[in-house]
This record gives sequence, C-alpha cells and structure tokens, in this order.
Amino acid sequence: MSKKIRKPIKNEKDFSGKILKILSKSPNKAFNYKQIAAKLELDDTKSRNQIIKDLKIMAGSKKIIESEPGNYLVKAESQDYYEGIIDMTSRKTAYFICEDFTEDVFIPTNNLNRALDKDKVKVYVYNRRKGKRPEGEVIEVVERNKTEFVGVIDIQPNFAFVSTANPKMYTDIFIPKDKIGEAENGDVVLVNIEDWPKRADSPFGSVIKVLGKPGEHNTEIHAILAEYGLPSDFPVEVEVYAQKIDTSIQESEIAKRRDMRNTLTFTIDPKDAKDFDDALSFKKLENGNYEIGVHIADVSYYLEEGTILDDEAYQRATSVYLVDRVVPMLPEVLSNFACSLRPNEEKYTFSAVFEVSPTAQVINQWFGRTVIYSDQRFAYEEAQYIIETKDKTIPIDISITGESYVVPDEIVEATLKLDELAKILRKKRMQNGAISFDKVEVKFNLDAQGEPEGVYFKVSKDANHLIEEFMLLANRKVAEYIGKQKKTFIYRIHDEPNEDKLIAMAGVIAKFGYKIDFRNKGDISKSLNALMEEVNGKKEQNLIDTLAIRSMSKAKYSTDNIGHYGLAFDYYSHFTSPIRRYPDVMVHRLLQFYLDAGKSVDEEIYETKCLHCSNMESLATNAERDSIKYMQVKYMQDHQDEEFLGVISGVTEWGIYVEIISNKCEGMVRIREIKDDYYTFDEKQYALVGATSNSILQLGDEIYVKVKNADLVKKQLDFHFLRRAE
Repeated sequence: MSKKIRKPIKNEKDFSGKILKILSKSPNKAFNYKQIAAKLELDDTKSRNQIIKDLKIMAGSKKIIESEPGNYLVKAESQDYYEGIIDMTSRKTAYFICEDFTEDVFIPTNNLNRALDKDKVKVYVYNRRKGKRPEGEVIEVVERNKTEFVGVIDIQPNFAFVSTANPKMYTDIFIPKDKIGEAENGDVVLVNIEDWPKRADSPFGSVIKVLGKPGEHNTEIHAILAEYGLPSDFPVEVEVYAQKIDTSIQESEIAKRRDMRNTLTFTIDPKDAKDFDDALSFKKLENGNYEIGVHIADVSYYLEEGTILDDEAYQRATSVYLVDRVVPMLPEVLSNFACSLRPNEEKYTFSAVFEVSPTAQVINQWFGRTVIYSDQRFAYEEAQYIIETKDKTIPIDISITGESYVVPDEIVEATLKLDELAKILRKKRMQNGAISFDKVEVKFNLDAQGEPEGVYFKVSKDANHLIEEFMLLANRKVAEYIGKQKKTFIYRIHDEPNEDKLIAMAGVIAKFGYKIDFRNKGDISKSLNALMEEVNGKKEQNLIDTLAIRSMSKAKYSTDNIGHYGLAFDYYSHFTSPIRRYPDVMVHRLLQFYLDAGKSVDEEIYETKCLHCSNMESLATNAERDSIKYMQVKYMQDHQDEEFLGVISGVTEWGIYVEIISNKCEGMVRIREIKDDYYTFDEKQYALVGATSNSILQLGDEIYVKVKNADLVKKQLDFHFLRRAE
C-alpha cells in the first residue's frame, strides 16, 4: 500500500453542482455571482471568477436561466429535476434509476457531487434529445444508503485513509488522527462516514471497529458481515432474555392444541442441520385417502411481540448462511433447541394438515396450533436411499448415526408414498407453468480451522423435492385461505421476467443452438423448462442456468398479491421456516389472528415490514455470495501450480471471465494476457477477435488456465491464459 502523504482538500475545477443546489433550493429566485459566492463562503478572486464562468456555461447549456443580466435562476415548475437512486459502476461513473425514465440516466464521474452507491438523490437531467442517452448531475444527496464501510487503513503521521475493496466505492475515507482508535497500519476496519466537507476530496470518518488483519479467515468473514451491516453475534441483553424463556412443554398448553403426538411424524433435513423447523406426519385414512401434516416450529409462541428478542429478530429478519457458519435470526436456545423439531421430543408446532387423495388432490385442509412427537430424523441422503432402493436398512456409509440401522416398515412406507404424491404435485406444477431451477450449489469441505480441503456440488434429488413439494403446498394453501378472505396478509410475490434481459439471454444462448419462445407468458416458462432440461450436464449448463436466473424478477415480500410467476401460483406465502425468516413469524401471527376471527390489519404497517424483510434478505444473499467467492479464492490459493479446464462465462472489452469446470470458481483473464494474437472486443458477437488470425474467444468456449493472482481481500481471481481446449 502506498505511503504517499495525501491531503484531503482539493481545489475544485468548477462549482456547477453547488450552484445548481443553491438555485434549486430557491426556485424562481434569482442570484448573482456575489450572492452565490457568499453562500459558498468563497471570497477569493479565483473562485469568484470560476463561479462567473460556470454560471455562463450553465446558462448556455440551458441548465439555468439568466433572467436578467448577471442574475440566474431555475424554474420551480421545471421537469428536469428528479429523485431516485444512484447505481454506481466499477468505472467511477453511475446510473440514476428513476421511475420517470424508461432507461437509466448516465451520471459522469464529475457530476456525482459526493453521491455514493444506492444513495437517494436529486438529479438535474439534461441531454434528453431523441436517440441520445439522457445524462444528469446530482444536485443533492437526499439520503445516504449507508454510512458504514469496511476497508484497510493506511496510517500516515498526521491522519489516515481507509480504502475499501468494494469496486463501487470510488473514494477512500479520510480519518483524522484523533479518530483512528486502536487501529494499526494495515488493519481491516469498520469506519463510519461522519461528514463530507464542501471542499474535501474524500469524506471524513472515524474507526468504529477493528476487524483484524487482511487475509485472516475470521477477519474476512466478519468483514463480509460488517460490509452489509449484518451482526456477527447477539447483544448480551438479548441472549440473557432468551435464556430466561420457559421452553418446557406444559399440559395446560397441550390442552389448547390439536394433539398429534401419536401420528407418525419425521423430519428430513441436511445431514449437518442443527435447526429442524419442519416435519411431516403421515396417516392412512379408512376412505383410501391420506392425512398429511406439515408441521412447522411454533416460533411465535416463544417470540412475543414488543420484546427485545422480537425487536432483534425483526431487525435481522433472516438467518445468514455463510460458507463456514450460520448467523441465526434467533438465539441458539430457540433455534437449535426449543423450536427445533428434534427426534423423540415433544414440540409445539403450527400445522397445515391436509386430506390428500391417491392422485394428490387436496380434499380437506385444517390450519392451527398442534403438539407433535418426531419419531425419526432423516438426512436427505438416507431418505434418498430408501426412495431409490426401497431398502429399509440404511448402510453405514450413508447413516448419520455412524452405524447401519433398520428403519421401521411404517416409516419406509410413508416415505415412499409421500415421494409418490410429491412427484404428482411437482408434475402438476410444471404443467401449470412453474419453472424448474435446479442450479448446482457449490459447497466446501472445511477442516477444523475453516480452511477449504475440497469442493463438492449439491444437487437436489427426489428426497429434496419431496420436502419441497409439501412445503410449497402448505405455503400456497395458507396464502390462498387468507387471500380469498381479502384480508391483509404477507405474500411472497414474483413478477414476470424482465423482457429486455430475456432478449439478451436469447442472443447469448443462440450461440449454443438454443432458443426461447416469447409468444406468451406460458410459452416462456415451458420454453425455459425445456432449455433447463436440454442443457443439463453440458459444459454450458451453469452459464445458461445463471443467465436464466438473472433474467427473472426478484421474489420479494408484499401485502399486494400479484402471484408467484416462477412457481405458477396465484397465492403464495412463506409459512414454513420461522426459525430463520421473520416473514414466516408474521404469517403465523396473522394466520392465528384471523383463525380467531380477527379483522383485517393495517396494510401500510405490514407493507413497511415487508420492505424491510426483502431488503435484509437481499443483504444476506449478497453476504452469502461474497463468502463463497472468498472461499473459492482461498481454495485456489492452494492450487496455484495446477492447470484447470474452464469455460468462458463472460466477455468484456478488458478480458474474459472463465469458470473452472471442476469447482465452479470464476476468475478473469485480462485481454493483454492472451499472447497468441492481438485481441479486440466485438460487442455484436460478444467475443474477443484476434486481429491477425481472426480466431474467436466467445461464451462457452473451453480453455485451460492457471492461477495468476488470488486476492482474498478483493475476493478476486486472475488467471493466466494457457491454451484452448482441443
């Protein structure tokens, strides 16, 4: 890191942004250069002359009006000022996202005027001629998206700077000497931006936490959490409160519930799961139908509204699943014990109980609070073994008990029947237009120190689909039950795909000989499903899966039910995971309130809560993605001398992105690193083209690469280009 002495103050090249801000605050009032200089607290000749010059230029470009000689104003009724969100690029430019524009407004670097990524801003828009992309200038930062940032501190004799690894953070942060705290040079720190003085090149901040040394495992994981404003542990007072909760099962409470302890019940979860928030019960009925219970941990029984525990759970809104740990929404006493549906223990649950025909038709349904007793805990692998072999003896290499054991006949029979019914439900969903995204998940085998020893891929099989289908059934039926009563509820909604992204995707997949049918909504989903099946197992599968997922709208929580496009459901909610998702807790509370004949609640209050939960889910997803990238870089650090076969997953003017086939790690080959020709980017072909040979490097091509650089702090891999695959 550079030790060069730096000054936080600069001489500004122009004052146009500040002038616009002054004039915008007093529309229809004229100012001369002296008044503007006074407001900017500038009295030197050089600055005044610059203000005069800027005023003339701005008037000439119609940004402002010269109402009479030497006096300037903006019109209050001007339609050129808009509020929206800044979306930074990694090239220090940005786009302004606003509902009033069909395309995003370009903001050049010198027009950002201290706006940072995702800030809410007021922008002056110009260049609105036909055929030209509109451009704009930030006039005012209305609201900062965030003020806390993670970076590495560079301590100078009299001050310090913190540089972040975030490519969208275009400035470093100036730290006065008295606000460095306990930080040492080179530490990873969390800083808070406190001010951005008018003539300062960088914002001013203070160190609020030292996270550790760069590259150390715990430092980097805590840095990921801190970057997204996510907690790493619970406040002491919350832990103390949770420990005092009475988690015993009381006869008086059982008496208020439907007692299902004698109904065959079991759980199927990942082998390393600690919180089991759902269980299935199964009973044959005399009429030939089946009673299937979807039993969910009754978190809302323990989590009382208005308590510090509930406030903490709401603020978190979700558990965060990082590559080496889970940051739970609820303290362990609840998440892993009281609310976890562990085998051979009585538990309070909230249940959806269905009478289902042999053809998987729902004949009757019941919702309410129950008490259950789980007879068996399965890992997915064990249930899968039963489904595939019909064998009731679980072999030692699959068993989670560490030894071979025999599963009771009734549980084997129930598992096979539930699998049969789940397959019918899944087939119906697909016929109705649901989209199947079984994207391969990258997982790491970690040693005791959290170091990656190997990579494996998690693939959904029948046992996963069995659980998925009955959870989907419960979520759908709960949402439908309340939705048809027209009462305020929390839905999980998913809009139709983004057409522009689908068209872009169609252009890419055409290179591989695939296509998408755009005729109508149903055709798109059928076409995407057919595409997913066709690419299964092929080298381009992961690339096309990724493109397809990116073309989809993001699912979110809302009180405004527009249905769920991806699942092809008119009604859908989240009812089945209250240990790890706060919206499910709210769904349980609302469902019970309406079962008790409560009137419809205030929609506005719950819409605000939905927005918060959706935002927190997005942050958690980003943190999870960063932790995987970090672990991939860490893994590749130990394989620097190996050759890897990769597939080109992205092409840009500065190089190609390559995804290694054996472990899904992605890195970049810079265009200057490809030595067998002089390559240029061909935007139409989405390829690099050799000037001499006309040879092409394009999406889906296989090449051999080697690690050039593995940067843990930036979570970035650079590759050497070795050769094309034969």
